[in-house]
Amino acid sequence: MSPGHDGILEMLERGGLASLYPARTRISVGMATCGLATGAQAVYDRLGKEIADRGSDILLVKTGCLGFCQREPLVDLFLPGKPRLTFAEMTPDRASALVAAVTAGELPTDDLLCRHDRELLLGDVFREYGESARDDGLSGVPLYSEVPFFSKQMKIALRNCGCIDPGSIEEYAARSGYKALQSVLAAGAPPEALIDEVRLSGLRGRGGGGFPTGLKWHLTRKTEADDRYVVCNADEGDPGAYMDRSILEGDPHSVIEGMILGGYAIGASTGYIYVRTEYPLAIRRLSAALEQARTHGFLGADLLGSGFSFDIHIREGSGAFVCGEETSLMHSIEGVSPEPGSRPPFPSESGLWKKPTNINNVETWANIPPIALKGGAWFSGIGTEKSKGTKVFSLVGKVRNTGLVEVPMGITLREIIFEVGGGIPDDREFKAVQTGGPSGGCIPASLLDLPVDYERLAEAGSIMGSGGMVVMDEDTCMVDIAKYFLEFTNDESCGKCTSCRDGSELMLSILRRITSGKGEPADIDFLLEIGDAVKSASQCGLGQTLPNPVLSTVRYFRDEYAAHIEKAVCPAHVCKPLIRYRIDPESCTGCTLCARKCSVKAISGEPRMPHAIDPDLCTKCGVCRDVCRFNAVIVD
Repeated sequence: MSPGHDGILEMLERGGLASLYPARTRISVGMATCGLATGAQAVYDRLGKEIADRGSDILLVKTGCLGFCQREPLVDLFLPGKPRLTFAEMTPDRASALVAAVTAGELPTDDLLCRHDRELLLGDVFREYGESARDDGLSGVPLYSEVPFFSKQMKIALRNCGCIDPGSIEEYAARSGYKALQSVLAAGAPPEALIDEVRLSGLRGRGGGGFPTGLKWHLTRKTEADDRYVVCNADEGDPGAYMDRSILEGDPHSVIEGMILGGYAIGASTGYIYVRTEYPLAIRRLSAALEQARTHGFLGADLLGSGFSFDIHIREGSGAFVCGEETSLMHSIEGVSPEPGSRPPFPSESGLWKKPTNINNVETWANIPPIALKGGAWFSGIGTEKSKGTKVFSLVGKVRNTGLVEVPMGITLREIIFEVGGGIPDDREFKAVQTGGPSGGCIPASLLDLPVDYERLAEAGSIMGSGGMVVMDEDTCMVDIAKYFLEFTNDESCGKCTSCRDGSELMLSILRRITSGKGEPADIDFLLEIGDAVKSASQCGLGQTLPNPVLSTVRYFRDEYAAHIEKAVCPAHVCKPLIRYRIDPESCTGCTLCARKCSVKAISGEPRMPHAIDPDLCTKCGVCRDVCRFNAVIVD
């Protein structure tokens, strides 16, 4: 006889605990896209072969991304009664050695990143492991909480990523998965009570706008209609941003449970997850998780015998950046041209097929189950007065520790970049950080102690956005950076608004003129004028934020614009029309390496004699400077 509704979750939880903390050795490999890109599949295959060849009963599983992408592939080793161990930068050969050591009853310590004497389950809740590391020869291995990359993080949205097998609903249940849904449905809690908890939490939309989530739910529910929809915006198009992808690849059930709770709260019977087709692994794992949820009664008709029916469908987008804007996204789901629509009416009043629709992004939905489980007051106790909870950032660019970080709101940029991120490689100087994706602003070194929340970033001329954070060092040209991001947003503009279409094209033409040495003194103020006009006259969020890279770089780095225009020089030596390569005869030894590496034969000279560069032939590729061992190549 199959278990009743009350016993389904308990059965799943028991199976998940037996898998997460088995009475035998367990090895897990981080196999999200970031891990796979660095060789995780080869590591996993070698582990599987070694285990099979040795006839071992080691349990081998796949997990998602733990976040420390700089050190991938990451492998976890769990020995019953021992601290869990995390190994970094694993290779197939090291994987073989790991299995050999474990099989021989040894405890390997090579390539260890950290040990976990206890495991953070959620917020301040921990699971303690069996024995202390004091007697295991691991006392010199740092704890997870002592590794700088992890030390300031607090994982709520990322709570399960890198810890559980994303293909196992049992392991999700073992970490309190679907417990919030069960408690809400079993208690028959009024939908308004759940909305009140979300409002109390202070959770704001993590997709960019920062609109209060509970208020959006309230507005959608109060609109009179015979049906409503909930939508997950997983159309993550920011260059360098991959927060949503990692959650879908590493913990898809958290998003599904969040959407079910949202559907119950607003009175919806159907949900859609709009995910870009460039995320094939996320789509596969999400599809599998949806089937598991249906099989066990968490989706479909009469959920857990509660009388509430709800199901979720996947819609794949074609990669247009503008589809991240909610009205464009809904048009795409409906099968019409994905152009922004006029507001009002807002989606909460008239959205998908003219029905009230609530749209939140992946990270927002992943936060809902913990809030429903632990209460809104718990979540609102984290962060700042107006920006509650934690935020996930993809930390990329000129920083030592790249990866996904989840930190409390209010942490400073300095803490994220220099403590979590480890600072700038090669002892270069920090110059700026762009937050909020291609339409975010660039924040200078003078504002490194700025607390990260919605209001303070807006005051600095940037946005929170979905959480992209691109770090730049002294070798970055801020005019070129503004041009780069404007090229992206200009290309991605749907062209519907004259202000966005023509305004971005005009700004881009000015930036191209400046970086080619043909700028005029009036160009800087003209850029500001056009930027303000585009922001105020554009219909959707893309056009309203598109000028941010230009406006913020002019605000903080106006001297660089002036140098390009007035002196025809690029201080960072990036803009090719404004730089010149030459060889210092005092430093050149005539080793001929630069001449041999120059693909256009622009360098000449006799062996053991100073060489010279022909400026008419030089393409300014920089190879000569890269290969010179004597610092003889000068860039003016």
